[in-house]
This record gives sequence, structure tokens and C-alpha cells, in this order.
Amino acid sequence: MPSFAQLRNMYRFQRDAKRVRKELKQIHVEAEAQGIRVVVTAEQEIVSITIGPEVPRESIPELLKDALNRALKKAQLVSAEKMQAIMGDMGMPGAAE
Repeated sequence: MPSFAQLRNMYRFQRDAKRVRKELKQIHVEAEAQGIRVVVTAEQEIVSITIGPEVPRESIPELLKDALNRALKKAQLVSAEKMQAIMGDMGMPGAAE
């Protein structure tokens, strides 16, 4: 049976994680690939995709995939940093020090 302190820490972690998820929705990261610009939230939701008129139609799928992948990787890094900060505040193992 978990102790009162463990339950309190679990509640605090859940509360902090919920707060961070709200923050992540407000953080936008972007990536560009030869005229295609993608903006995503740090929660990995697409905000916008802009395709410049100079981008050849046949290149769009590959360039779009490249820009999306890079934007999502950036979002994952931001998210991981925020979550590690919470874990570090709680003294959990694996947290960044």
C-alpha cells in the first residue's frame, strides 16, 4: 500500500504534468524544407503548413514529410525537457540534473 507521501507525490506529478501539457499547447516550433514551412505545438499538433508557390508539385510530398518530421522531433525535445524538469523537481530517477 502506498504511503501518504507517495500518494501526495503522485497527485503533484499529475497536476504538474497537466499544467505542462497546457503550456506545451502554447509553444510553437517550426521547420522548413525548401519552401515548405510547418508549425507544430510542443504537444505535437500541427498548427499550420505553408507551401510556397515556387515548390514543384512533384516535390511536395517528400519535402512536406521532411519538414513535418523535423518539426515533430523538435516538439518532442521541448516536451521531454519540460517533463524532465517536473521529474527533477520531484526527485524522480531519470530526471535531468
